Amino acid sequence: MHDESRRIEERVQRLHDQRIKTAVYAATVPFEVEAWQAPGEPVSFEEAAAASYEPFAMGTPWGPPWGTTWFRMRGQVPSEWAGKRVEAVIDLGFVGDWPGNQAEALVHLTDGTPLKAVNPLNQYVPIANPATGGETVDYLVEAASNPDILADNFSKVTPLGDKLTAGDKPLYTFRAADIAVLDEEVWHLDLDVQVLRELMLELGEHDPRRHEIAHALDRAMDLLDLDDVSGSAAAVREALKPVLSKPAHASAHTISGVGHAHIDSAWLWPIRETKRKTSRTFSNVTSLADEYEDFIFACSQAQQYEWVRDNYPKVWARIQESVKNGQWAPVGGMWVESDGNLPGGEAVARQFVHGKRFFMDHFGIETKGVWLPDSFGYNAAYPQIAKLAGNEWFLTQKISWNQTNRFPHHTFWWEGIDGTRIFTHFPPVDTYNARFSGEEMSRAVRNYQEKGGASRSLAPFGWGDGGGGPTREIMERARRLADLEGSAKVVVEHPDEFFAKAREEYPDAPVWVGELYLELHRATYTSQARTKQGNRRSEHLLREAELWATTAALHAPDYSYPYEKLDRLWKTVLLHQFHDILPGSSIAWVHREAEAEYARVARELQELTAEALAALGTGGPRAFNTSPRDRAEVTRTADGAPVYVEVPASGSAPLGAAEPPQPVTVSGRVLDNGLVRVEVAEDGTLASVRDLRAGREVLAEPGNLLRLHTDLPNYWDAWDIDKHYRNRYTDLLDASSVTVVEQDPLIGAIRVERSFGKGSTITQTITVRAGSPRIDIETDIDWHETEKILKAAFPVDIRAPHSSAEIQFGHIQRPTHTNTSWEAARFEVSGHRWVHIGEPGYGVAVINDSTYGHDVSRTVREDGGTTTTVRLSLVRAPRIPDPEADQGRHRFTYALLPGATIEDAVAEGYALNLPLRVADAAGAPAPVVSVDGEGVTVEAVKLADDASGDVVVRLYESRGGRATGVLRTGFPLAGAQVTDLLERPLEDAETTDGGVAVALRPFQILTLRLRRG
Repeated sequence: MHDESRRIEERVQRLHDQRIKTAVYAATVPFEVEAWQAPGEPVSFEEAAAASYEPFAMGTPWGPPWGTTWFRMRGQVPSEWAGKRVEAVIDLGFVGDWPGNQAEALVHLTDGTPLKAVNPLNQYVPIANPATGGETVDYLVEAASNPDILADNFSKVTPLGDKLTAGDKPLYTFRAADIAVLDEEVWHLDLDVQVLRELMLELGEHDPRRHEIAHALDRAMDLLDLDDVSGSAAAVREALKPVLSKPAHASAHTISGVGHAHIDSAWLWPIRETKRKTSRTFSNVTSLADEYEDFIFACSQAQQYEWVRDNYPKVWARIQESVKNGQWAPVGGMWVESDGNLPGGEAVARQFVHGKRFFMDHFGIETKGVWLPDSFGYNAAYPQIAKLAGNEWFLTQKISWNQTNRFPHHTFWWEGIDGTRIFTHFPPVDTYNARFSGEEMSRAVRNYQEKGGASRSLAPFGWGDGGGGPTREIMERARRLADLEGSAKVVVEHPDEFFAKAREEYPDAPVWVGELYLELHRATYTSQARTKQGNRRSEHLLREAELWATTAALHAPDYSYPYEKLDRLWKTVLLHQFHDILPGSSIAWVHREAEAEYARVARELQELTAEALAALGTGGPRAFNTSPRDRAEVTRTADGAPVYVEVPASGSAPLGAAEPPQPVTVSGRVLDNGLVRVEVAEDGTLASVRDLRAGREVLAEPGNLLRLHTDLPNYWDAWDIDKHYRNRYTDLLDASSVTVVEQDPLIGAIRVERSFGKGSTITQTITVRAGSPRIDIETDIDWHETEKILKAAFPVDIRAPHSSAEIQFGHIQRPTHTNTSWEAARFEVSGHRWVHIGEPGYGVAVINDSTYGHDVSRTVREDGGTTTTVRLSLVRAPRIPDPEADQGRHRFTYALLPGATIEDAVAEGYALNLPLRVADAAGAPAPVVSVDGEGVTVEAVKLADDASGDVVVRLYESRGGRATGVLRTGFPLAGAQVTDLLERPLEDAETTDGGVAVALRPFQILTLRLRRG
């Protein structure tokens, strides 16, 4: 037989694209269209319905950036269309090749009922099936003209990311608004040909099935009447039935499809637009559920459900009905799909608490799995946190984006730092916006790493981020691929069903231990520093407000615990931990609003804490310690005078009662407190840090070296830092002044000022306090650089085989060498309040109050010694998607802690982030709880969420070893229970005289519910 493959393939493509596809709609009549441009921000349906509309012609430009245009569309179904399937088809002038993040609209009836959205790949709205003829159609369409920030493939700086800079030039040209007849036979033929052609092209050149399909298509095309596609479509379909009905191989891979619409809670659009995106997509989803009984849609992020509930009650009612029918599956159990590295441990716990409670309260469903397809890596505490929240499985996809190493598994057990394991799956289809194309089906099978051990994977399908979610075309593809020779098999089912089957099939799946590090998007640990600082500060202010509100509730009879306020503030902070807000990868508008929200949250939490302390009465200035460790340190009185205090953990003490330690001396540029001696060089670096207790020099080279690197990644400016950034840099060694600014027996401080680059300045105050080896470096930057990153280096004379960085509820060790490609790829990593390096008998920690990104490296000197260098990433200057990212003022503190153990790093990390609070209060109420036993760390103290008055305490083992102790209470204790994160009882706790016995394995998290006597 002669090879006619090329002729056939080209013939099929042309006939499909130019004749079949264009005949899907058999007849059209235009709507009569009028328009009204809403001024400013979006308005309610009622306001839009009452507005004055002007005639609007097709082909007219519309839509300024971030604008809202309402269109009134009126028309009538022709009488001759009786018995046919009639739809509205609307093309707003869609652009580009991405169906999200551009023009989209929500179609309403005149009574305000939302019908369905209009999106680039989902342009229809059902009118009648079958039509009777003569139906009147009257719509009000809310159209959003969101700019396409992704235009030019992220290669150009754009002002469109903020309404303040975007201008008012129309972005789109309205193409069509018609009432149309859907020719169902042609539409099904279109899908038959698509599925077969795509399958054919994915099969091997020597696969008989490929040639069978090709010749079947060729013969079928002979039956297509080019002058009457509609009349010949049935015959063409009949000719294709034999190749469409051949069953899949018995060993074919099975893909569990679940509808999905990944909607970033903010990204290239502001939060206010996400509220509308959810209403549009969810309208589509519930409409599709009415058409397809076998359709199942998985949706996470309780915050988005709440937005729809509060703003679109009719859509919310349809969601509730779909949940009851089993077609809508709440998943994930988190308030938002948060970043996987940056939120603190308690914040991750609250993501599950608030998310899972929402789904239980509103749907009576407890979600079983963690749904995080798009976050930028996942911390090693996740398995334990997830399991303690009642989860059984974990899903992500993003690790497939690795820049260097291919992750070795798709289905596996993920083991966290404490030993907890959770069943985990990465969809080998490598997308969370699948459409069941031939290429996707082939890719899923080709990629699947578990061949021979397992035979199934999951594929979330549907267009995300405003693309409208799953479509009827995708559902039709799934039906054709359910059992088709040459392809994987598709079954649409609930994710819980997939995970149950996958676990049963593959109980001995391999184990991955430790963090799921994404070898990409490493700059998200640093970009938009003010957003990150707002998150860190908010987390600690929430801890502080809960602790002192609990104290007041126990000791002040007239005080009422602020349940509702704390709940609202927590949800605000949790929302802003979304994986494109906290990582700094959103447009300017998002980060401008985030900074304002963090400022509001801080004010409210400061007020709540002040109210709680005031409820304790007045009686003189006291220092309040929110941290979980006893503290003896220098703080300042209300008028700024230094004072030395000793304060118990979670307690208070009067100012001036403690005996001051050895005083600080200042001589030239040398600060000495008897514990450390710090010499500041003329260039402003730390020339020497001598640990007087250990009798050793800490630094191998000048410390606090500020290095400015050129930072232009290959792609994804705000997300990525590529390894070549290290090759070009400038050391900032020209200090304009080095001045002693404080010389007191309790505090000595030297200020270093620098100017550099494009008008940027840095002022750093290096402070040593009596009684503490910690050297604080308070930093004030006025930053005006572009495409740069600033790092602060501490080259330490230590041979450290690994570094330890704090993560949620513990810490993780990472090698300092680069023996393998996996280690070399970790050239930028994340951590929370501290990084520790050490050798047997001696260690050093670098502490921070708002920095997450860092790198650790080591070199061997000519003298044979080893230098281990810790470098903090302070600030960046990407230009895409926010051209002004990080520009302006930044204030933060980091510190060097010589002679530090892990326990010291934990204590000082809390201390730096939870400064002592000085307030006027009466007496000394006993701390709500205190712990006897090293390594047992209290993370949260609060009243139970059910308003029972029980006290809830969350603690964990923080050193990485076993720990035992006794938790003592500052109130009469009637009983104690171990609970899950949602404060549901698991078992009775062991009580002893005066407390609760605690025995923890390494990094174990324990939640105790304490009943008051």
